[in-house]
Amino acid sequence: MATVTFKGKPLHTIGNLPAVGTKAPDFTLVKSDLSELHLSEYAGKKVVLNIFPSIDTSVCAASVRAFNAAAASLENTVVLCVSADLPFAAARFCGAEGIENVETGSTFRSTFGTDYNVAFAEGQVFSGLLSRAVIILNEAGEVIYTEQVHEIGEEPDYEAALKALE
Repeated sequence: MATVTFKGKPLHTIGNLPAVGTKAPDFTLVKSDLSELHLSEYAGKKVVLNIFPSIDTSVCAASVRAFNAAAASLENTVVLCVSADLPFAAARFCGAEGIENVETGSTFRSTFGTDYNVAFAEGQVFSGLLSRAVIILNEAGEVIYTEQVHEIGEEPDYEAALKALE
């Protein structure tokens, strides 16, 4: 179980992020058109999983904007923004913001939160949402970088994440 904070108050996830060097668990997410998205679709590409509670918060929106800007110059890399938001919310935000370099995936019909241990433990204010984390996979689908953001109200370390892609 990982401990993160919200305005200094401890919150717990159901586990720890997948370990660097391990094969990433497969997943199914839902795209904005309600079709399914699978990790296997990205075989042979690096994958940045930008995981967050909700696109309708300022910090989550900032992370999508930051990774969208970075993704424009990344070769053979897909940035996938993952949240429990309904797919329509992600589509609305990306359309309004002109976000075109990242993909979004909703966990609303998925076990992603438990498979990646980013779901909050039951009974907490954020129960049902995902913790803020970044997980990067290499072309073989192996975890090469993880960051469990300690304070949920802070942005991830973009510089460290992008350096891991080099």
